[in-house]
Amino acid sequence: MATASAVDHPKMADEENTTALPVATEAKKRRAPKAPELPIVERRNWLIHQHYIRKDYDTCKAIIKEQLQETNGMCEYAIYVQALILRLEGKIQPSLELFQSCAILNPSSTDNLKQVARSLFLLGKHKAAIEFYHEAARLNEKDWEISHNLGLCYFFIKDFKNAEEHLNIALQINKHDKTYMMLGKVHLLAGETDRAIEVYKRAVDFSPENTELLTTLGLLFLQLGKYQKAFEYLGNALTFDPNNYKAILAAGSMMQTHGDFDVAMNKYRVAACAVPESPPLWNNIGMCFFGKKKYVAAISCLKRAHYMSPFDWKVLYNLGLVHLTMQQYASAFHFLSAAINLNPRMGDLYMLLAVALTNLEDVENATKAYEQAVTIDQSNPLVNLNFAIFLYNHGDKKATLDQYQEMERKVNLLRDSSSSFEFDPELMDMAQKMGAALQVTEGLVWSKPDKESKSKANSSAVTKAPGAALGTNQALGQAMSSAASYNKSMQLPAAVSKGPSMPLEPEPDEELAPCPPDDPPGSPLPAESENPKPKTSKRKSKVEE
Repeated sequence: MATASAVDHPKMADEENTTALPVATEAKKRRAPKAPELPIVERRNWLIHQHYIRKDYDTCKAIIKEQLQETNGMCEYAIYVQALILRLEGKIQPSLELFQSCAILNPSSTDNLKQVARSLFLLGKHKAAIEFYHEAARLNEKDWEISHNLGLCYFFIKDFKNAEEHLNIALQINKHDKTYMMLGKVHLLAGETDRAIEVYKRAVDFSPENTELLTTLGLLFLQLGKYQKAFEYLGNALTFDPNNYKAILAAGSMMQTHGDFDVAMNKYRVAACAVPESPPLWNNIGMCFFGKKKYVAAISCLKRAHYMSPFDWKVLYNLGLVHLTMQQYASAFHFLSAAINLNPRMGDLYMLLAVALTNLEDVENATKAYEQAVTIDQSNPLVNLNFAIFLYNHGDKKATLDQYQEMERKVNLLRDSSSSFEFDPELMDMAQKMGAALQVTEGLVWSKPDKESKSKANSSAVTKAPGAALGTNQALGQAMSSAASYNKSMQLPAAVSKGPSMPLEPEPDEELAPCPPDDPPGSPLPAESENPKPKTSKRKSKVEE
């Protein structure tokens, strides 16, 4: 029995071994196959890509260097990523040369051609970029990015017709917010405000929660005087983004224009949290204080705006106006002269300068300033009225009559252009006195005002502050910023001259394919006209929206 048992055990062991063998065989069959060997040229591409998307650029450049050494500079992907890193570091010219090397290695790649074109665009070589984009378009006609960027290049060389054509093609391929924004800018720079509004409406239908589009559309309606629609779109923008400082600034400027200084200040407090260093914001805050007769606070805020933006003529204009109101004529002359150097084509500035010179008893230069003002300004009757008063006070009745008749002609043109046009009561009163003085020289009721007379607000639509074209920051800024010319008549207490408000211009989106950063945030927007009447003059002030 013992022997049998001893013989049986080895047999059982053999059976166990026999049954275990198939398990080991199945495990071998389930083992993953060995990865194929990659060509040496592409062996590290995955690692380069991994470090690039992690923004570990130093490690990425080290791996690229090794890869290029192994491949004798023939690895297209390594060169491509190295060029991208150089461009991110601001080295545009070296990146262009590397992208050109990629294009030589693989001339049939649209990506390589697009990157060459983009680098040329960033270098300001728009015509050369257009050639490469056209070459890329021949390889791929249905590429939204190519059509969009072609429109962008034509926009920067002022070829608006071709820019519009390619942007429309881009929208046919793929609707995109950036393309709508750029197409709207093209129409605005071409002076086609109605078409721009239609484009932005289509954009809002496509992307109803885009606050930039809503704000831009609101500013355009402000420019056209359609305040209800402007409030609607600006309100929608604030609904989606309560901290959208552009919309807040625009809404605040409208309230400020209509005399709601406290409400406007509450809006500006919210905007100040987002952009505490905004020159237009402090300009508007300063003019709110001015409207409330807090002149020292107004000057403090305006000087802060001037410190942040020393070449903004609107801030200098307002500083000159506030100093005129405070009868500080030498300071007013200083700021108004600086504003004229920055914006020599605005008649209102020369008129205010003439007022300051009149009160400084410089009759000769005041006359020259008035003459320049009437030469430049073809629509504002205030300029002619103030010049007529000045001439009458100095005994030149013939020239006074000429200016008075010119003023009447401008007033009639304004009335014919708008049936609902309103004139400031002070303007009408002064004009009637002037007419009586010219017809009845004896028994003259109206006499030369003394130097103690202060300015009185006039927010009639007598002047429509000059609008600017959109494009660069000041272009689109002015397409959008110049979006509101406030013509609503409103009287302020004596000695108050309110400044026009200007909405900040939406900044161009820097993420646009090859779009370099555009202009500054704010653009000039006249909001209303006011009449300081230091000595014999009426005037309007400026605020920024």
